[in-house]
Amino acid sequence: MKRKLAAILALVAVAQLSGCASLGVQPWERDLLAKDEMALGAEGVDLGLDDHIYFSKEATSGGRSFAGGGCGCN
Repeated sequence: MKRKLAAILALVAVAQLSGCASLGVQPWERDLLAKDEMALGAEGVDLGLDDHIYFSKEATSGGRSFAGGGCGCN
């Protein structure tokens, strides 16, 4: 009984460890990641809306990398 349990646990451990064997993108998969839809900022309308909301709430100007003044409370 112990041998059977040990064999099952060893089989499960090997199966789980083999899932980490191929990390990374293969060369033939890179064409899918290079598409415009896969870019972080793919949707221009969504980015514009997010910027509008961000700058309206924060009352900032000058972009995201600069600190703005005011609390934005009206």
